[in-house]
Amino acid sequence: MENKKICYKCLLEDFDENAALLTVREMINAMPAENRADEKEYRRRLDICKNCDSLISGTCVKCGCYVELRAAGKNRSCPDIHDRWNREG
Repeated sequence: MENKKICYKCLLEDFDENAALLTVREMINAMPAENRADEKEYRRRLDICKNCDSLISGTCVKCGCYVELRAAGKNRSCPDIHDRWNREG
């Protein structure tokens, strides 16, 4: 199977989803530890994203990011105007 580069202008049918996942994981692993959210915070953020209507195929429609990559950044925030990650309750 041909590995295709992730392209933000491609259709889903134009790239290998498994390769995209591997690329995102590689990018997370390449982040310096001091810039990464701890595992508990990362999972909390992803749980919030899983219940958000703006999550489509691993991508946030608010900003176009891969949510797993965004959630991994220690000082990142949800792109929603209401910042769902920091909302209490």
